[in-house]
Amino acid sequence: MKRFYPAALLLVLALPARADTVRPLTDAETLKACGECHMAFQPGFLPARSWNRIMDTLTDHFGDNAGMAADKTARIRKVLVEGAADERAKTLRGLDANAVPLRLTETPRFVRKHDRIPERVWKRPDIVTKSNCVACHTGAEKGIYEDD
Repeated sequence: MKRFYPAALLLVLALPARADTVRPLTDAETLKACGECHMAFQPGFLPARSWNRIMDTLTDHFGDNAGMAADKTARIRKVLVEGAADERAKTLRGLDANAVPLRLTETPRFVRKHDRIPERVWKRPDIVTKSNCVACHTGAEKGIYEDD
């Protein structure tokens, strides 16, 4: 019984370290296609309806044409929708059930987690944009978003 308490304590202490993780994106085709222009974001940041809208509008993807062959689009859509945040209540907390956010930086969770960061920080040359996760979270591409 004495061994149980230290093990339980270690488990409890490990929980906060895992609190800001999201399942990493591992699909090579999705990583390559999305990663050509920006970090390939983990599907768990947006609901399926958002990923569907993004995939439906690739010819005007935030001002760029990210269109690709229909079969490739279908495979990437499947990866994003299957990994979407719909089952992660923590991620979708505060998001209206009918909302279709297209930018993870505009989701209530992102805003909550980053609301104390001064605007000048986002304008630093090494950050430039709120979607440059790896500038502050060195483990972002692996789904680790602890405060670095």
